[in-house]
Amino acid sequence: MYYSSGNYEAFARPRKPEGVDDKTAWFVGAGLGNMAAAIFMIRDGQMKGDRITILEELKLPGGALDGIKYPKKGFVIRGGREMEDHMECLWDLFRSVPSLEVEGASVLDEFYWLNKDDPNYSLCRVTENRGQDAHTDKKFTLTDKAQKDIVKVILATREEMENKRIDEVFSKDFLESNFWLYWRTMFAFEEWHSALEMKLYLHRFIHHIGGLPDLSALKFTKYNQYESLVLPMYHWLLDQGVTFLFEHEVTDIQFDISEGRKQATRIDWVTRDGEVGGVDLTEDDLCLVTIGSLTENSDNGDHHTPAELKTGPAPAWDLWKKIAAKSPDFGRPEVFCGDIPKSKWESATVTTVDERIPKYIEKIAQRDPFSGKVVTGGIVTARDSAWLLSWTVNRQPHFKAQKSNEIVVWVYGLFVETPGDFVKKPLQECTGEEITQEWLYHLGVPVEEIPELAATGAKTVPIMMPYVTSFFLPRQAGDRPQVVPEGSVNFAFIGQFAETTRDCIFTTEYSVRTAMEATYQLLGVDRGVPEVFNSTYDVRHLLKGTARLRDGETVDIPGPNFVKGRIIDKLDTSQLGALLTDFGVIPERKDTKARERLDDAIA
Repeated sequence: MYYSSGNYEAFARPRKPEGVDDKTAWFVGAGLGNMAAAIFMIRDGQMKGDRITILEELKLPGGALDGIKYPKKGFVIRGGREMEDHMECLWDLFRSVPSLEVEGASVLDEFYWLNKDDPNYSLCRVTENRGQDAHTDKKFTLTDKAQKDIVKVILATREEMENKRIDEVFSKDFLESNFWLYWRTMFAFEEWHSALEMKLYLHRFIHHIGGLPDLSALKFTKYNQYESLVLPMYHWLLDQGVTFLFEHEVTDIQFDISEGRKQATRIDWVTRDGEVGGVDLTEDDLCLVTIGSLTENSDNGDHHTPAELKTGPAPAWDLWKKIAAKSPDFGRPEVFCGDIPKSKWESATVTTVDERIPKYIEKIAQRDPFSGKVVTGGIVTARDSAWLLSWTVNRQPHFKAQKSNEIVVWVYGLFVETPGDFVKKPLQECTGEEITQEWLYHLGVPVEEIPELAATGAKTVPIMMPYVTSFFLPRQAGDRPQVVPEGSVNFAFIGQFAETTRDCIFTTEYSVRTAMEATYQLLGVDRGVPEVFNSTYDVRHLLKGTARLRDGETVDIPGPNFVKGRIIDKLDTSQLGALLTDFGVIPERKDTKARERLDDAIA
């Protein structure tokens, strides 16, 4: 397997790998990663679909990419995935999956046209004082010390960031900035989370620094991601003859491990009815396993019942523990699943039933939520919320089954153990109705109207997720196993807890990237895996990010004014100076022709 960039590899169709007709593939889990790997096996590995079997504990595919309507509770989405232009493996996947809505189009075509016609951006990213625009003016408010913190982390080695918390490498100045508020609520980082993951995120998304304050860097699907992404994949795989075995909980995987060689030899499972089964594996029977789970043991409450925090047996984590006990090369799951208080938070899906609540949404979003177009443009954060409450309204309807007078809202809070500002109870103890009350309070609904409006104007489902940010807990090399461990002849690990150093976790891209890497290695597919977008090595993005982090303030050149002038004069006659002035790092001279010279040089 190798990495590549550019159109030459992107548009190439690989030859059929030798021996693929003799192989079968067994997948543990029907989430995005495994479904993507199955598609890559069929498309790029030219394996027949009827030789692929996907085992899934749940009744339906999709994993964390969920979206469902329960007859009595209402609509439920545990979370949403933010997407951007440079998810190279994700878009490589969806260019080949047919749209279910647009004849002759792929899912990528459909997504591309949608976001071209209706680009995403927020008109109000942060509120305070009960629904008032906080007027952050897109400023990061990073002091010189806070800016130095960022530079220091970016320049540090991975080893220097291992097993460290964010609040151990960033100062109070940084943690009190608007930048941190935008960042933590967009990505769900806590101060006790991994400094290494923070570093990787800074590198990965440096080209989107300017889009943080208004979320213009993001793109979203038309509907919830189950209907927009999972169902097209599922239908395509069924059409190819792939077998899905739902309600099959994999309880263990056996391995034959010797010096320099590791082979998966058996998958054991139990069905929902208690029937014990399994399959023996030869070297030609491939085994791809999604290890760990951010949504494991999630619990749904309802409008009158709190969600339960489940701390008992967790099948996905228990399976990884059994696997890890067989070899030190298979990772250390306890690092990620052993501290639920630091990996949990709670979300809620609010469905409004008339136009009373939507008028408050419209006031903040400054857009009609019933328009069918972008509404909030991403999350809106109530900065002064005790729960650090954020909420979003995507394009409506968010579910095809919605009624015309319904709006589906996603709400989440990072501080689930802190009493609320209106409800005076911790988020994790609240019913859907109480969460709605707290949200309405921060929308600016008159206090005397909140109880009745929460009771009759919406139906809300709270969702507690014990492991939702487990992959953000401080870690070191070896805690996550390699996608294809050294010596493996027929198995791979896929998903957020498998290690590929080329990307950062908690993205759809990461799951698909591990899937592509696993498939190409196990089948010997002779095609490059798309390299991660290299903005962290692009001087233009670095300069633009530097200027943006300074809120547009140019760098002060030290020394007397006449010396500064001489330096700027020197720079002014060079291409480097043109770059620095073009991206706002140093002040542009009134008589400079830097931009024209830069354009001429490029031409």
